Amino acid sequence: MSAPHLTLASASPRRQELLARLGIIPDAVLSADIDETPRRAELPHVYARRMAREKAEAMAVSGHVLAGDTVVALGRRILPKADDQATARHCLDLLSGRRHRVLSAIALRAPDGTLRERLSETVVRFKVLSGEEIAAYLASGEWEGKAGGYAIQGAAEGLVQWLQGSHSGVMGLPLFETRALLKAAGFAVG
Repeated sequence: MSAPHLTLASASPRRQELLARLGIIPDAVLSADIDETPRRAELPHVYARRMAREKAEAMAVSGHVLAGDTVVALGRRILPKADDQATARHCLDLLSGRRHRVLSAIALRAPDGTLRERLSETVVRFKVLSGEEIAAYLASGEWEGKAGGYAIQGAAEGLVQWLQGSHSGVMGLPLFETRALLKAAGFAVG
């Protein structure tokens, strides 16, 4: 019996690297083109799940489709992906010395259209960040395109006072939940 066909609905190199840790190399990697604007008063966990689901459903391909979305939330507030330095600075100012949640949702669409979903929730606390620390992090460029203006797999990890939950979920693909979904779908996972 041959292995099932898998499309990763994400152009994120980080998600590809994380998936490889499970021994899974997708047959195709495509980016889902959907509107990622949060709905009015949409809660962060609802938004994360909706984004993962919509990305999986948007792929017009056969086989299994794995999609994910990662949201940084401060209370009920969804922090944006930092597309410019001012946004990244604003996010880091908000997160400095505070706890926040990182919600990483995944959705696996089967060839028959059945959708399975999982959500990982991680609590992260940054130390109180000095102006110099924020400036140094901004100069690194690691924040570009990242939810909440930081990437934990880089220099920001040194600013995290503590974390409770899934480190890989904060990186963008919660491996425990992903492994369970893929295994249930018949994939041989490590």
